[in-house]
Amino acid sequence: MPVFTLILCIVGAVVLSAFLSRFIPKVSTPLVQIVLGIVASQMPFFPDTELDPELFMVLFIAPLLYLEAHNIDKNALLKSLKLSLSLAVGLAVATMVGVGFTLHAVWPMVPLAAALALGAALGPTDAVAVSSLSHEAALSQRQVGVLKGESLFNDASGIVGFQFAIAAALTGTFEVGDAILEFVISFFGGAILGVALGLLINWVFERVRAFGWETTTTRVLMELFLPFLLYLVAEAAHVSGILCVVAAGLLVRFDRTGIGPNVARTNIVASSVWHVLEFSLNGAVFILLGMLLPDAMSASWDDAEISNVTLISIILVVACVVVGLRFLWVAGMLRLARAEDTRARRRMTKERWRSAAVMTFGGPKGTITLSLMFTIPYTLTNGEWFPMRDELIFIAGGVIIVTLLLANFLLPVVAPKRGGDDSREMMEASIEVLRRTVEELAERADDSNRRAILTVIDSYTKRITRLKHRLGGIDPAGYVDLQITALEWEKDYVKERLAEAKIAQKHEPTADGELTIEVCERMLDQIMTTLRHTKTDRDHAMWRLRGRLRSMHRRTVLLMSRVNNMVRRSTPMISEDEIYAHLHAMQINAIDHVIDKLYEEMGRDEYDTEYCSALLLDYRLAESTLKSRPNVGSATALAAQIDEVKRDSFAIELRVIQDMVEADEITRAQARQLRKNVYVMSVDADANF
Repeated sequence: MPVFTLILCIVGAVVLSAFLSRFIPKVSTPLVQIVLGIVASQMPFFPDTELDPELFMVLFIAPLLYLEAHNIDKNALLKSLKLSLSLAVGLAVATMVGVGFTLHAVWPMVPLAAALALGAALGPTDAVAVSSLSHEAALSQRQVGVLKGESLFNDASGIVGFQFAIAAALTGTFEVGDAILEFVISFFGGAILGVALGLLINWVFERVRAFGWETTTTRVLMELFLPFLLYLVAEAAHVSGILCVVAAGLLVRFDRTGIGPNVARTNIVASSVWHVLEFSLNGAVFILLGMLLPDAMSASWDDAEISNVTLISIILVVACVVVGLRFLWVAGMLRLARAEDTRARRRMTKERWRSAAVMTFGGPKGTITLSLMFTIPYTLTNGEWFPMRDELIFIAGGVIIVTLLLANFLLPVVAPKRGGDDSREMMEASIEVLRRTVEELAERADDSNRRAILTVIDSYTKRITRLKHRLGGIDPAGYVDLQITALEWEKDYVKERLAEAKIAQKHEPTADGELTIEVCERMLDQIMTTLRHTKTDRDHAMWRLRGRLRSMHRRTVLLMSRVNNMVRRSTPMISEDEIYAHLHAMQINAIDHVIDKLYEEMGRDEYDTEYCSALLLDYRLAESTLKSRPNVGSATALAAQIDEVKRDSFAIELRVIQDMVEADEITRAQARQLRKNVYVMSVDADANF
């Protein structure tokens, strides 16, 4: 039961981290998860956490490395293979040696073999941690390819070096000849076995699919089972399970074979399952880091023989060694690299030094480092406690946090998002969001809703066409500001009509007066809701709260008024057809008011004439569409259905935007702007069709 409770708590913390990361985009998700793990460890209902090192290796490292190898861009990997291998093997060995001898020299209490194990564990980088950052840094495709290739290969080299260092620490002996022979057998044996198993797996999956035996359930289960099977088979054969998993992951291609809707659907489901599993496993590792750090910290912190200042100093020293070695190594590789055209070595310009800094801060330590440190056994072969185990984990955790902080806050500084043509990027992103929304709406069409959906799709098509015409010509932020101002004009117009109707109704109650009040309240509530979503500044927090309270008050008063009229029969009952007809007329009047204001604005300097002209076109199109619709009768049912489809379409847009953020297709700043566009369009005249 405690194990089950622990699993539930970790999963809950991972889910919570996904929500919190949306509200603090400037802080990377791994940092949020580490903090959640620290907080969770202090909760009384969280059980004590102890991990079996071998189980941890199989449960976390094998599937993560398999997925990383399977999804990596093979072409980009081949283009940057030399630099990636240099970082993955050469830098990993240099880090192992540099950290090991430095730590043993400044803190002799740590045995050399154990210090080398720490250095080996700090060799692998965590590309997932980089992709989990605020997406505010601009990395080139080559830089991303090098970092991912390095992360893939140095996992294997770091793990092999770590295992040999731990073996030396456990036995107290280290035979160079035997170690080299064992390394060659383990390294190349694991790679060869992975290649053989990868080819066999491809053949098996192709046969299963060819015979029609594959189903979505069996395919997903077999794929999830695969990395664990590969690792266990390799370990049973006494070769590197990690390299076996990586080699097989690079070769397995069963999700790229076959055609047809069933195959496509199966591939989509498998991809979604792996996406969830990847985030869950990575999140669980960082949650566990936060949960285990306090115990390791307290064990070292409370030890009278170990100075707390020494612990912090050691973390900073090791972090400096790791980061410094990486910067020097990357700079050296850039200096030695030859130009593709002239084959001459290039000088280190300011831009190339900046690139070296980007590659340095873009390689934080994370999942693999922590996983390896957790696999350090508690005792030596002679039964004694492993020396300085808690302190080594504490140092590794501290270095992970330091490198994550550097990546989180310094990487956007050395590689800021280019200003470039932000207008064009936003227009292209908006078109892509609208296109995906149209595709999903089209998939939902059937005989009962086809007319309403086609009407909404037609409006989206017009929006896409207008955006393509404006592409690169209008600043979307400035245009949205004018749209919000137009909404303010609509709000003022409706509030004036509402005040007039209330005064007239107070002196002489009529059915038309009651109808006008209800229509104005509905329109005003919708406009205010949109304005609250578009006011994103913190200064407007109280304004949004007061707006919500006023909205609740308006709805309550309106409901009470209708109930009172229904009981007293003071005015005739108002049908939805009448409300729709009156709302239709009020919308046209509000549009005419905004059009007049836009014409006035064109003679001023507050907004560009181009913005006013573009928005005038939108309002003119919306006005003509509204005037072409019948007011009452059978059109009411269609209008209600169209309104429902519109609400669904806006929800689809918001979900598409979130999917694009998670897929790293747009930045969080662009997502905020796109969401604001959706909220504006939900009330904008163009959205009234």
